Amino acid sequence: MDQAGALRLSALNPEAEALGLSRGLGVAEARARHPGLDLAKADPDADAGLLEALAEACDRYTPLVALDAPAGLVLDISGCAHLFGGEAAMMATVLKRFRGQGFAAEAAIASHPGTAAALLHGGASGTIAEAGEEETRLAPLPLAALRLDGETQALLARLGLKRIADLLVLPRNGLVRRVGERPVRRLDEALGRARRPIEPRRPVPLLLAERRFAEPIVETGDVERIIAFLAERLRASLEREGKGARRLELSLFRMDGRVERLRVAASVPLRAPERILALFRERLKGAGDELDAGYGYDLVRLAVTEAEAMAERQEDLSGETAGAGDLETLIDRIGARLGSGAVQRLENRESHWPERAARCRPATEPAPAEPRGISQRGAAPESSKAEAEAEAHAHAAPTLLRPLRLLERPEPVEASFEVPDGVPMQFRWRRALHVVRRFEGPERIAPEWWRMDEARTRDYFRVEDDGGRRFWLFRRGFHGEALPDNVPPEALATWFLHGIFA
Repeated sequence: MDQAGALRLSALNPEAEALGLSRGLGVAEARARHPGLDLAKADPDADAGLLEALAEACDRYTPLVALDAPAGLVLDISGCAHLFGGEAAMMATVLKRFRGQGFAAEAAIASHPGTAAALLHGGASGTIAEAGEEETRLAPLPLAALRLDGETQALLARLGLKRIADLLVLPRNGLVRRVGERPVRRLDEALGRARRPIEPRRPVPLLLAERRFAEPIVETGDVERIIAFLAERLRASLEREGKGARRLELSLFRMDGRVERLRVAASVPLRAPERILALFRERLKGAGDELDAGYGYDLVRLAVTEAEAMAERQEDLSGETAGAGDLETLIDRIGARLGSGAVQRLENRESHWPERAARCRPATEPAPAEPRGISQRGAAPESSKAEAEAEAHAHAAPTLLRPLRLLERPEPVEASFEVPDGVPMQFRWRRALHVVRRFEGPERIAPEWWRMDEARTRDYFRVEDDGGRRFWLFRRGFHGEALPDNVPPEALATWFLHGIFA
């Protein structure tokens, strides 16, 4: 690795360490000591990618896996060890897999991440430290267990401090004055007195079900049968919580450690196994050759990553519930095959401008919660009667006509007119001339008050040309020569076409 213009050693195998070489030593000095060294250029990006792949493989043991760069992983095995026969058996299983792939892997188990890391770096690999045993287990370890920099370790050595036990007997304030905050902080982390921040790579799923196999499966049909089996197990959990799944993730763990992940989303909460299977069947078809089973899958996991409250449905005499609507089923199948963004739905927005009054969002995304209104502090809440009257008035208000097709952006047109403030006699749009025969308007639409500086009031007209085509035009700006003093010349009236009626 190149540091400050000089090549230095960043990693060594056991044979190189046995020769007395260490990380950070200059390459020139290392070659001078041992001319026959076999050196390779460091590739931090490749190392990070490999560590991420190993973390992915560890998802089979626990959903909480964090990176401890440059060469470590932290697994939170709370509530998971019994699935593998206990903590010792689980550690042996993990090490066997990594060592079988050619890695020099070591592990330790403790109640705190900092304690486990100190055990590893202090040469106590394989240790299982119970809660409350931190000081006893760490005291005999060398200070290298705290992963201090070389300068700090040299300072501690000059002071005659070689083991963690030597630090434990010293007054804390005096130790901070002599060596600084960092060694004391590392000691607190190792003892579990200070929290060592750990960031899991992936969020923990709300619910999950999995199936392990003594013999790996390869065929898609086998995968689909397992999905149906796991979906049935998830249904019971969802029913107990009164929820339905909106997003699910299927994880297929290969024998070689790779993980294939497929995600689906539903337009409405669901828990029926047949519907979940139908979504993943479409997703499997859409994946095609991208899905490679390799030597087979030895673990299949189905997880609910997002759920919503789901209203119960009445069963009929046969014990069956009414199925989902055809539209929801179609949306879900298209989304599973082409992606969750393939089907969009319109969502109202609070804006006067027509082009900002609605937006598209994936049909499988949950609708945002409707605001309940804003009341001033100290104001009495409105009565239910007043709310009902307001709602009735809103429904009784006439709906203004809007074009079937609204252009994404208003397009300028060339307009000619007899009266400056009137409707155009004719206009040219996209090189075609349209003669106006009928019109309605104007309808004035102003921007929101907080956007008054960046937009101007529009006067909209519904016009029909001599061919029977109907358009939505608007005028922006002022007409005539006498402009207000505060209106710039560019504010002269301009005409735009914003929509087309059926």
